[in-house]
This record gives sequence, structure tokens and C-alpha cells, in this order.
Amino acid sequence: MGSLAALQKEIVACAKCPRLREHCEQIARVKRRAYRDQDYWGKPVPSFGDPEARLLLLGLAPGAHGSNRTGRMFTGDRSGGILFRSLHAAGFATQPEASSRDDGLTLTDCYITAALHCAPPGNKPNREETAACRPFLERELDLMPRVQVIVALGRFAFDVYLSILKDSGLIRGRAPFRFAHNAEHKLPEGLPILIASYHPSQQNTSTGRLTEAMLRAVFRRARHRIQAG
Repeated sequence: MGSLAALQKEIVACAKCPRLREHCEQIARVKRRAYRDQDYWGKPVPSFGDPEARLLLLGLAPGAHGSNRTGRMFTGDRSGGILFRSLHAAGFATQPEASSRDDGLTLTDCYITAALHCAPPGNKPNREETAACRPFLERELDLMPRVQVIVALGRFAFDVYLSILKDSGLIRGRAPFRFAHNAEHKLPEGLPILIASYHPSQQNTSTGRLTEAMLRAVFRRARHRIQAG
């Protein structure tokens, strides 16, 4: 647990990607009109949740005016709204709403991280930035041996996780693993089950590509797999 906490401090202090740091800091200075009276976090956003979790959620990156403002993953924007309601319904979160780091929400048997810990311009990190942040995720995976199910929120997160397995020699390639909503993939023995999900972005939810019922189905599946051992 201590090593995981130390890793989060290292993430917050990271300055590997000048473009991302400049972008996040500029947003924190300029702010959005609705949040003008608030102090933006503006630093790399750490992961959070239960260190002994059996469910790991992997997202893309912090939202510019969500996590980059509040300092907690998926907190303070519409993506987090549908996500935490769904986690609460499945028993992984103590409350259905997330507004700030101090709102009292805790995760039970669940941990949330992301492929990147800084908000990228246009939600599009480049290859160098993705590669620079990947070691943080690799270390988190090593520090969380109890994880039984990984839910990848979006194709980007899905591909990043598979790339780690491929480069580690744990799978031969990514081709056999098709990304589709609520698709379940059994990996080699000893690895967690991988479940794919559409990302709860505003674009996906506003167009109906992802509904709350669809996202709740993902976490029901995750809960069943954990209970089944």
C-alpha cells in the first residue's frame, strides 16, 4: 500500500511532457467561466481507490475542466456523472455523485487509473506522451496483485493495456482481442479478465452510443466475474 501511495506522489510531481504540462497549467489559469471562483488542480492527476481492489478501471486521461480542475479521476464532469452512478449501482462506490476530492466518495474493491495522468489537448496525446506515462500504469499493475477484472474505458485504454501485455511477452499480439462494448476477453492464466467498454465521454452519452444501462451492464458483469472468483 505504501509503495502505491508513493507512486501517486511521483505521478503528481511528473514533468516528463512539456506540451501536456503547459496545456494543463494554462487551463488552470484561464479557467472556464462556470468555475472561475475555483482553484484548479492543474497538475498530473493521481489514481485513486481501494489499494486491495479486485476491479481496476482504466480510462484515457483527465478531463480539462473535470479531473484537471478537481484533482481526482472522473470527478467534476459529465463523464464522471454516469460512471459513478453506475459504479454505485454495482456496489463499487459509496455514493452516486462525485464533485470534488473532498465530497466523501470512496471506492470499494475498485481502483481507477488512466493511460495518461495529464489532460491532453483535444483528448489526443501523441505517441511520445503515451509512452512516457505508460510505466506508471505498468508499476500500478505490479503493485495490485489482487486485481481480477480490468475494465478498459474506450479503445485507447484497451489498446494501451494490450500493448503492455504484448511487450511483456504475455500475449503474442493484439489482433485476437476485438474492441466492442461489454466484450469480455480471457487472457492467459494468471492475468485478469479484460472487459471493454465505450468511454463515458459526453460525445458518447449525448449521442446515445453509450447509455447508463449499457454501462451498468459492464459493472454487473465485472461484479459477477469477481464473485465467481
